[in-house]
Amino acid sequence: MKDILERLEKKRRQARLGGGAKRIATQHQRGKLTARERIDLLVDEGSFEEFDMFVEHRCTDFGMEKNKVPGDGVVTGHGEINGRPVYVFSQDFTVFGGSLSATHAEKICKIMDMAIKNGVPMIGINDSGGARIQEGVASLGGYAEVFQRNVLASGVIPQISVIMGPCAGGAVYSPAMTDFIFMVEKTSYMFVTGPGVVKTVTQEEVSAEELGGAETHTTKSSVADGAFKNDVEALSEIRRLYDFLPLSNREKPPVRKTADPPGREEKSLDTLVPTSPNKPYDMHEVILKVLDEGDFFEIQAKHARNIITGFGRVAGRTVGVVANQPMVLAGCLDINSSKKGARFVRFCDAFSIPILTFVDVPGFLPGTAQEHGGIIKNGAKLLYAFAEATVPKITVITRKAYGGAYDVMASKHLRGDLNYAWPSAEIAVMGASGAVEIIFRKDKDDKKKIAARTKEYEEKFANPFIAAQLGFIDDVIMPHSTRKRIARGLELLKNKDLKNPWKKHGNIPL
Repeated sequence: MKDILERLEKKRRQARLGGGAKRIATQHQRGKLTARERIDLLVDEGSFEEFDMFVEHRCTDFGMEKNKVPGDGVVTGHGEINGRPVYVFSQDFTVFGGSLSATHAEKICKIMDMAIKNGVPMIGINDSGGARIQEGVASLGGYAEVFQRNVLASGVIPQISVIMGPCAGGAVYSPAMTDFIFMVEKTSYMFVTGPGVVKTVTQEEVSAEELGGAETHTTKSSVADGAFKNDVEALSEIRRLYDFLPLSNREKPPVRKTADPPGREEKSLDTLVPTSPNKPYDMHEVILKVLDEGDFFEIQAKHARNIITGFGRVAGRTVGVVANQPMVLAGCLDINSSKKGARFVRFCDAFSIPILTFVDVPGFLPGTAQEHGGIIKNGAKLLYAFAEATVPKITVITRKAYGGAYDVMASKHLRGDLNYAWPSAEIAVMGASGAVEIIFRKDKDDKKKIAARTKEYEEKFANPFIAAQLGFIDDVIMPHSTRKRIARGLELLKNKDLKNPWKKHGNIPL
């Protein structure tokens, strides 16, 4: 028995060593942690249970039968994050460059199946050179098996991808189908075709960082939801995000104790909105002062900054926040902000997270670039997402809510549960000057008449009371009481039961 135990421990040591001390040192020199070090930082101490530690590839071509490493380049298993279960895989770049073989894929698929069956979130740490060339189509088949499970898991369990090294070719499509993608600055990159192929085909010279680095994917492409300075910060922030999310679509989001009183008033909000309708203010200030302890986890903070999305809590309950940002493009909706908002709203709805919407939107961004780029269909994505959502929806109009953008931003007409407005709210088809120019175009040369008509229009529509008279606004509230009203609303709506008509699935304007 002693011999067997010693043999077991020897095998474990060999597996834990991965590609060997030399390759581990190289990984550290690049500013990267190893697969196991990453898992140790991600999950609670002592909670990780590993599966398939001794699995080896079955390839016999190109001398691969003589080169086998226990675990085959990926560490899989389950652990806990702040006492809540999670399934994890972490690719090991020290073993065959983290490349995916048939058995590597089987290990990932096994824990994905477990995660779906048991209703537990899945976190994948990606650090791989791509498909293992020596295995040919077998490795490609492995990718497809993973992709299929990503699709089946979508909307069932939260899926989070953390890119901590290369992720290229077909490998990018698994993270792309997960709910959130996070990257590490300077050490991670994602692209379908690398710089070499790009140069050969298009004659463009571009670095890996410019083509698919963290800055590119968090600002331009919107592929990534956030980027962090190093592995340690990334894993710490993933733990923070995890605390906002439910384990599956069968459970409600976690409720966390807070010392922040639900009825706390914020007098500074009464003077936040400028007197001039054309002067911006930072919507982040509203969000932070309403949420518990000013704790806000922003999603896609660097992309489409004219809309803000992220997670927070009110009275301990997780909420998804969607807000127009007057500081950027005056808060107009455009193609990118519509797509960003729609995806976030659909995630919240899939996992029973109430949606809190702050509105200050002068309309959709005009211009040929927007029209030719498909603002009609892309704007409809956000409209579709809000209209389809059955979770509690609380909307606060802080200032402008003009035209079709008023409808889109979780209005009462899209089954908003509680729709409030600040006294500074303006709910109308368009701004006063534009409206007067159209209605009274025959008087356009008479400045006195135009001024009088503009004042008349402002008195009638540059306030929330017409909408309130029609029942489109449930109440006009003082800004300082916003948190209290939202907290009460969430308590009122906690057992909301609303179902859409039966269908296989809708056809969102993709």
